[in-house]
Amino acid sequence: MKVNKIDHICIAVKNLEAARKTWEPILGKPKPDDPYVDEPEKIRVARYWLGDVGFELMESTSPDGEVAKFIEKRGEGIMLIGLNVDNTREAMEELKAKGYTFIGGARLFRNCEFVFIHPKDVNGVLLELIDYPWDELKK
Repeated sequence: MKVNKIDHICIAVKNLEAARKTWEPILGKPKPDDPYVDEPEKIRVARYWLGDVGFELMESTSPDGEVAKFIEKRGEGIMLIGLNVDNTREAMEELKAKGYTFIGGARLFRNCEFVFIHPKDVNGVLLELIDYPWDELKK
């Protein structure tokens, strides 16, 4: 398996608008580069491109969403790190063969798939593998 780059870093926040007011001056951005809602994942996201890495502020859209659960247990902060790979399913199979545990299977996002490695296997970090093509940065 080859990791191409750090794909994105996600910060779990209680209030997306308040977090934007905190982070945008630091990031030097007047607004997100890619705001979106991912209904299946129950999140509202403000994504900023920092070079070729995504920096995401994530707010839960539901009290039973994973972001809400994370904040309830650990408070606001870094929730996950995403690594960009060529093929999510191939990477998952390779790492499964090496004993890594995954949370569920591959999930869809736009024109790609992603999967989570269980934090117990990677020093307490929720690690995402994603084969997102980053076509936005190729323009």
